[in-house]
Amino acid sequence: MRAVVYSQTGPSSVLSLVERDVAEPGPGEVRVRVVRSGVNPTDWKSRAGMSQGHDEVVPGQDGAGVVDAVGVGVEDLAAGDRVWLVLAQHGRAYGTSAELTVQPAERVIRLPDEADFDLGASLGVPAVTAHRALTAAEGGPTRLGPGALEGRTVLVAGGAGAVGNAAIQLARWSGATVITTVSSDEKAVLARAAGAQHVVNYRTSDAAAEILTIAPDGVDIVVEVAPAQNNELDLAVAKNRGTIAIYANNGGDSFSVEIRATFSRNLRYQFLLLYTLGADLIAAAAEDVNAAIVAGALRVGEDAGVPLHHFPLEETAAAHQAVEDGAIGKVLIDIG
Repeated sequence: MRAVVYSQTGPSSVLSLVERDVAEPGPGEVRVRVVRSGVNPTDWKSRAGMSQGHDEVVPGQDGAGVVDAVGVGVEDLAAGDRVWLVLAQHGRAYGTSAELTVQPAERVIRLPDEADFDLGASLGVPAVTAHRALTAAEGGPTRLGPGALEGRTVLVAGGAGAVGNAAIQLARWSGATVITTVSSDEKAVLARAAGAQHVVNYRTSDAAAEILTIAPDGVDIVVEVAPAQNNELDLAVAKNRGTIAIYANNGGDSFSVEIRATFSRNLRYQFLLLYTLGADLIAAAAEDVNAAIVAGALRVGEDAGVPLHHFPLEETAAAHQAVEDGAIGKVLIDIG
């Protein structure tokens, strides 16, 4: 089979296309013929040197395809099933940038008939992360769905990003009022296409004043991608007993917290990382994500605020570079 690999960390040029033997699924494992592989920032960051731990790595946490074979003990999936993948390369050497990948069955999720493989390969990291951010609030729902966030206001920082877009769509499906911040008119168009009712360009306005005009009592949940840059804004607009859910460190690795301004309003910081989330939360997220797909509430493409950028497998290095350079939308690798 064809696979893209790297044996040392570094720039995208360390990736190369090779031929490798096809592995057989062991007990509790599933072999998937990959049709699309999704590229996320975590993929290029790992390749660039954030982590390695293997002599050779096939990158790719997300993907979608068709079950090719199952190992002993796998009962819920069978050859021919359409599926999407989550955490495919976490703790393993072989992810989704290959024609075939063998995965633990719990990382292989049945793909609803309503979804194509482009959507399936766009789900794992963005949608599961967004789900956790939206279900992390004190007294909030642990599951999403119609009415789950009714009466709540959600602020999504960076609504044109992949996680931000998924958070907007899942929050709207669950009944929330959604405000998002963006840095350009182009990104504002994408955030509105995703479903945000209110879009604030933080470069051209007083973002805190504008958000508080929309939500005078403050917002219930902040889905935060850049806490080092945005903590002052988050503190200004979060309501009493609000939650600031932080899933990335864009723009800085640390920030200070003004203690009195934070504890006086009983604010909660919820840090989250997909890799250590736990099987129970990932399974719950996958179930809700599939329900959102069936309802037509979770989509990709220009009309959903997620422009798609396709690369063939042999141009995986260019796909990684596109994400590293800040491509707006979703980068996908076409394999099958």
